[in-house]
Amino acid sequence: MRLIKVVLILGLIYVGVVVTFESLLGYFQPADAQTMVITTFDADGVGSDRVVARLETNGELYVAANHWPRAWYRAALANDGVEITFNGVKAPYTAVLLEGAEHDRINADHALPLGFRVLTGFPPRYLMRLDPQ
Repeated sequence: MRLIKVVLILGLIYVGVVVTFESLLGYFQPADAQTMVITTFDADGVGSDRVVARLETNGELYVAANHWPRAWYRAALANDGVEITFNGVKAPYTAVLLEGAEHDRINADHALPLGFRVLTGFPPRYLMRLDPQ
């Protein structure tokens, strides 16, 4: 019985760490040379910005949903017309969901470190290619 309590307490502490880490990332939205801003649009055309990691392979631009909170990703699935702001330049793109071999190749090219996956609670990872319009 004591072992069960210890495991439950450790599990709750882990969930608390993940929620705290994800919340802080969402609140502060840290940006650097490897990030860009994606603007997604709802059905009424109202835009919403989110800082995301910029992934490039063979001259093509990709973005990954690496966290549990992913409203921007669901918005891009619903309306694939997005805008990307990088280095102060805003441009329109079409978000294309990756599946199969292309998803696996890009996921392998841009693998996430184990420490990051632990801190984010091992969310499933979804990738999109961003095609210029």
